[in-house]
Amino acid sequence: MPTALVTGAAGFIGSFVCRTLLEDGFRVIGLDCLSDYYDVALKERREDTLLAYDGYRAVHDKVETPGLLMSLFEDEKPDVVIHLAAQAGVRYSIENPRSYLESNLIGTFELLEAARAFPPKHMLLASTSSAYGANTEMPYRETDKADHQMSFYAATKKSTENMAHSYAHLFDLPITMFRFFTVYGPWGRPDMALFKFTKAILEDRPIDVYNFGDMKRDFTYVEDLVHAIRLLIDAVPVRPEDGVVEEGDSLSPVAPFRVVNIGNSDAVQLVEFIEAIEAATGKKATRNLMPMQAGDVPATWANADLLQKLTGYAPKTAVKDGVAKFVGWYRQYYDK
Repeated sequence: MPTALVTGAAGFIGSFVCRTLLEDGFRVIGLDCLSDYYDVALKERREDTLLAYDGYRAVHDKVETPGLLMSLFEDEKPDVVIHLAAQAGVRYSIENPRSYLESNLIGTFELLEAARAFPPKHMLLASTSSAYGANTEMPYRETDKADHQMSFYAATKKSTENMAHSYAHLFDLPITMFRFFTVYGPWGRPDMALFKFTKAILEDRPIDVYNFGDMKRDFTYVEDLVHAIRLLIDAVPVRPEDGVVEEGDSLSPVAPFRVVNIGNSDAVQLVEFIEAIEAATGKKATRNLMPMQAGDVPATWANADLLQKLTGYAPKTAVKDGVAKFVGWYRQYYDK
């Protein structure tokens, strides 16, 4: 039975990842500090679904706690590490940047040091489409430059990519970074647009629509994302002996390191997304049109050809179907 260490295990994506691994025969060590950035009860309910499995062990602490990850790696010798723990949110990074420094940068440093001492077979670390920053050429490809991040959140995530590459190069640690594109679905975060819009619409309150609705996002359904992560576990990057990398591959010429987009490969207008929520709730939204918020970008759109080449898989859930599943979960969870 292989062992996986998942950080951010009680989070939105993390809980789905843990459940998939448990059902696939892994023993899972789930690390999460259950922070109060949003409703702790929701995180606890997610964790309860994992504790029902015999192969799950929950650890409650922060990834940045000195020595914690070193101790976990020494005790558990994980075969696979999936690092999802992070302070999330573009807008909150303007208000509280230190939390991003501590969780995203120091937490990732602690993880890399532990892996250096007790190397796993493969480490997979979450990044973000926000890393592409001011890049206006779309769809985004992993080989595009990503030098001009527009928020401190994005800057910390791009920094973790650079940190991970250096460790992969120096210590021959196989690392895959994945860049997520607007993940949504049941058990989602209350600070995300889908959750906020659904709640407001059902309560007959207006919704804030930024950039006057002129926004595009590559909405990725959570189960599609997690299936892609599971497949990528087996796509272990190997340092190229001659430094030659095939065209279109983001594999480093000097390290067993690769960046992979996980997206639906479809830029959907925010207005269309709102219409899907209206259809699922059976209610019309009152829209409060507002200018763009600081640190945000008008569009994201993934080229996921590399994901398909590595795994044979491409996310495919249509927005209307994924939104309907979220609204169904929301109504049941909150008895609406």
